[in-house]
Formats: sequence, structure tokens, C-alpha cells
Amino acid sequence: MRVLLACPYDWHAPGGVQVHVRQLGSVLRDRGHEVLVLAPGDAPATEAWVRIVGRPFRVPYGGTVAPISFSPSAWSKVRGRVRAFAPDVVHVHEPLTPSVSMLTTLATEAPIVATFHAYLDRSRLMQLAAPALRRVHRRIGVSIAVSEAAAGFLRRVISGLVEIVPNGVDVERFAHPGPPAEGLPVGRLILWVNRLDPQKGFGVMVRAFEELAKERPDAHLVVAGDGRDRDALERLSGQARRRVVHLGTVLHEELPRYHAAADVFAAAATGQESFGIVLVEAMAAGVPVVATDIPGYREVIRDGVEGLLVPPDDPVALAAAIGRVLDEPDLAHGLVDAGRERARTYSWSEVVPRLEAVYAGAVATAR
Repeated sequence: MRVLLACPYDWHAPGGVQVHVRQLGSVLRDRGHEVLVLAPGDAPATEAWVRIVGRPFRVPYGGTVAPISFSPSAWSKVRGRVRAFAPDVVHVHEPLTPSVSMLTTLATEAPIVATFHAYLDRSRLMQLAAPALRRVHRRIGVSIAVSEAAAGFLRRVISGLVEIVPNGVDVERFAHPGPPAEGLPVGRLILWVNRLDPQKGFGVMVRAFEELAKERPDAHLVVAGDGRDRDALERLSGQARRRVVHLGTVLHEELPRYHAAADVFAAAATGQESFGIVLVEAMAAGVPVVATDIPGYREVIRDGVEGLLVPPDDPVALAAAIGRVLDEPDLAHGLVDAGRERARTYSWSEVVPRLEAVYAGAVATAR
């Protein structure tokens, strides 16, 4: 099958949607499909099966910044690539975002499958734009959401049936990472992998580490990521600041080696999470997880089973839960065993056959 995938966000920027589309395209190719990905970007893609079709510009939205592309030039390139590739099915991601996925939805006559990744508690902009967005949505044959949280957000704007197919995760890569990363401090390592911004709760994580550092002289915080809240580290006391390793942005393929060295994984997002790819990656790597009890996260982790969930924006509760994992080996081992089992349900070997069935159904319906 000739499958065209459309990604709305800068192909070279870190982000869960980009990781998902990149891995999905690779797995589909391994299973014998012919794949083309369209995405915005500032430079050509290294993958031969990816085409950059627009220069991204950064738009603040929902407490974060979306690197999207929506221009006459992008529209022209999208139409040309769609026409030349002649796909059997088009799989667009976040097509209601004004970017390459929306342009692809408008440019193709092939059957369209759409995956919706986003979750917001509310969106005034989406509500105002709903009439126009419904016209775009009517071109879509099958709508998929990555979680019930994402489906609920979509239903508040667009009526109709939504199928749940979760994000796929490269479970094998994280389960078999090779040797741990070198150069990390000796002691018990708390791993953070995410943007450093308010939505991801990095400031909460920093305050929690300040508490942990007081009683645990061997505890270290390893931070893989960057963002506007990096300055929160400067508010730590000198003793605690010296026990933070800020790696900056780490290539996704290099992350498993840091997981292999970690004793606990922390995710402190304050909301607006539809799923939790970082949680699944940590569980697949055998790292016990402490995360916030928010929609999306709680669909991936059951409190006390695969991880510990704490109230969002509560550094004291976050520190206490991380401390429990570090101090109670039996608890940590139980979370690891259950987490590994849970992670396997999100492996690409489980998710891609479900997507292939959706593709086949969309093509059959169109015919």
C-alpha cells in the first residue's frame, strides 16, 4: 500500500508527534508499504522518504509553542507531492492545526485517516474556529484519537465517531538499550526527559529535587531537554545545583542509554497531556515511574501498579513519591515488572496492525 503521512510540526524539532510519525513511517516501510512523509522544516530531512514542504514558524498556543507551516509556498509543495506520489491512503496527524496536515487534507482525493494527539482542558480558539474546522473534518474518512482524553477534546469541537488507537512506542529499543550512558555521577539518578516549560512542570520538578537533595546526599537529577524554564535550575541552592546534570536536548535514539542508568523517572506535567510516550518509554526500559495524576497520564499508568501518581503542581507530593521509590526496593521492583508488561501493549508490533486495518477499511469504504 502507498501510504502518505503528514506531520504538522517542524520535523527537526523535538516532540511526541514527530517521534510518532517518524517511527510509524519506518515500521510501515519495514512491513512492505511504500511511504512518503510530508512535514515542515528548516532543512532537508535525513530520511530519503521524507519531504520538507514548508518553513516552520513558531506560534504560541496552549502554554507551549507550535512550530507549524501554513503558507502559499507550503500549499503549492504539498499539492505537488500529493499528486506525484498518488497515495492509496493518506494518514494526517493533527489536521485541525493550520499546518502541513491540514493542507494535505485539503489537497488529496485519496481516503483520509486522521490521528488526533492533542488534549486541552479548554480551547477558546478551537471553539471560535469550530465551523471552519468542521469543513476540514468532513473530508476525513476515519478519525483516530490516541486516548480517551484526546477523543474527549476532539468531541467538544467536532461531532462524530472517534476510534481509539494509542501511540506506538519503540519498546524494543528501550528494553534493550545497550550499556548505560557514560559520564554520569555515581549515586541514585532521577531522570527527567521533556521540555523545560510550565506545561511539563519543570519548575515543580526542580522544587521537588530541592527537597530530595536535603535528605539524600547521593541523589542526582539528570535533565534531558531544554526550554524557557531552564533558569529554574539557578534557583537551587549551591549544594543541590551541583547535583544536577543538564544534558540539554538529547537525540531520541540516544535516550535509552540514559534510562539504563536511571533509578527513577519523573514526569511532572501540570495538564494538557493526551497520552504519555515518555512514560511508556521509561516503563519499557525498566525504570520505575512517578508522574502526575492528570488525564492522559492516568490512561497509561495505574497508581500503585505501573507507577505512582501524584497531584499536579505539588512538589512536596512529587518528592515524597520519588523518595518512596528510591527507599523501598520492593515497591520499585513491583512497579518495574508491571511497567514492562504494560509497555508491551503500546509496542509498534501491537499498534501498527490496528492502523493497517483502519487503512484497509478506509480504502474499502472509499471504493
